Amino acid sequence: MFKRLGLISLVWGAVFTLSAQEAPAGPSSTPAQQQSGLKQRQQPGGTYRVEAGTHVLLSMINSVSTKQAVVGDRIYLQTAFPVLSANRIVIPQGSWVTGTITEVKRPGRVAGKGALQVRFDSLTLPNGVTRDFRSDLGAIDPRDNGTLNREQSKVGGPGDKKGDVGTVIGTTTAGTVIGSGVGAAAGNVARGAGIGAGAGAAAGLLGVLFTRGPDATLNKGSTVEMVLDRPIVFEQGDLDFSNVPPAAPISEGRTPAPPQRGWPTRIPY
Repeated sequence: MFKRLGLISLVWGAVFTLSAQEAPAGPSSTPAQQQSGLKQRQQPGGTYRVEAGTHVLLSMINSVSTKQAVVGDRIYLQTAFPVLSANRIVIPQGSWVTGTITEVKRPGRVAGKGALQVRFDSLTLPNGVTRDFRSDLGAIDPRDNGTLNREQSKVGGPGDKKGDVGTVIGTTTAGTVIGSGVGAAAGNVARGAGIGAGAGAAAGLLGVLFTRGPDATLNKGSTVEMVLDRPIVFEQGDLDFSNVPPAAPISEGRTPAPPQRGWPTRIPY
């Protein structure tokens, strides 16, 4: 009897020991510590990335033109619209961008347009954080009346064939009127008109040949798009704008008047 009771006690002791070993361990941290860890995992990462190929809208601070620009001249711009990453503004409106004129082509007297090749070099946030790149133009302001070669990041000046034709027609008409008057005084109106028309056309053609076409320009206050050539990465500490004063607005520059092409109004005979 006693032997049987001892055997039963030994079996139950073994069962309790195994149960204790298989039981899950208790929590190693307090509920407060667990909640804190949960919040930390839910916080967004501290890195923000603006991908290559992103279009950034910029506004010109200074004006550049093929009439005065030379290779190496700087251009200065500001971001006209904020850029976001992970639902956060990482490039605020009013950040500064610098660029360089890498090629200048003056417009020709007979054929060819003026052209400016532009490269964007750096971005500076309002708090002074700077990133470098080598980015190109993606779009230009239609108000500048120019053309854009996206592959070469080159701005071309507008053509002026209409102005050339108008110059020749205008001087031809004036020459015809004057020649008719001279011919009438000499008793041969038709001959005078023909001579006047020929002289007027020649004067108009010379005016076109000796006058350059319109220059390529990027005017102050006009907008352009920059296309990033590489990713730009910011850390959490780079995006503290709490002590940054508000940026002053950029005034729009006056659009230059189109160049007056032509020859002196006095027509030689």
